[in-house]
Amino acid sequence: MSDQPSTEPSSTPEHPTGSGQPSAPSPAPDSAEAPSEAPLSADPLTQAQAEVAILQAKVTELQDQYIRGQAEVQNARRRADEEVSKARKFAVESFADSMLPVVDSLEAGLATQEATPQQIREGAEATLRQLKSALERNKVLAIDPAVGSKFDPHQHQAISMVPAEQEANTIVSVLQKGYLIADRVLRPALVTVAAPQ
Repeated sequence: MSDQPSTEPSSTPEHPTGSGQPSAPSPAPDSAEAPSEAPLSADPLTQAQAEVAILQAKVTELQDQYIRGQAEVQNARRRADEEVSKARKFAVESFADSMLPVVDSLEAGLATQEATPQQIREGAEATLRQLKSALERNKVLAIDPAVGSKFDPHQHQAISMVPAEQEANTIVSVLQKGYLIADRVLRPALVTVAAPQ
C-alpha cells in the first residue's frame, strides 16, 4: 500500500505539464510584459533623438541655402556693377562716335582757304545739322517752347516778366534753348514770361 501513494504523486505533476493547463503558461505573459515596458520608456528618448537629428539636418540644409543665397546676391551685385560700368563706358563711346563726323566737317571747313561767305554759311549749316542729328541719336533733345505756350517751371527758367498782350504766365520769347537727355532736363530753356495785366 505504501507503493501506491508514491506512484500517484509522480503521475500528478506529469499530467499538468503535459496537458498545458493555464497555471504553467501564466509566468510567460509576466515575463513578456516586463520587456515591453522597457522599450516604452526608451521610445520617447529615441523619438526625441530622431527629431533632433532631423532638425539638425534641416538646419544644415538651411545654412547651406543661406550661404548659397548670399553668394548669389554678391555675384548679382558684382555683375550689376560691371554692367553699369560698361554701360557708362559704351555710352560715352557712342556719343564720341556720333561727334566724330561733326569734327571732320569743322576741320574740312577750316582747311578750305578760299571759301566764299556763302560756302562758309552752307558748311556751318550742314555741320549744325550733323550736330543736332548726333545729339538726337543720343537722346539729347532741344526744349524750344513756342511763343504763347504755357510756362512750365520743370523745363523753363523765367528770366523776367514783361508786359505783353497775351495770357499771363505764357512765354513771350526764348532767349536760350534748353535740352533734355532721356526725358531728364539737362538745361532749362531761358524765357521771358508775360506779366499779369
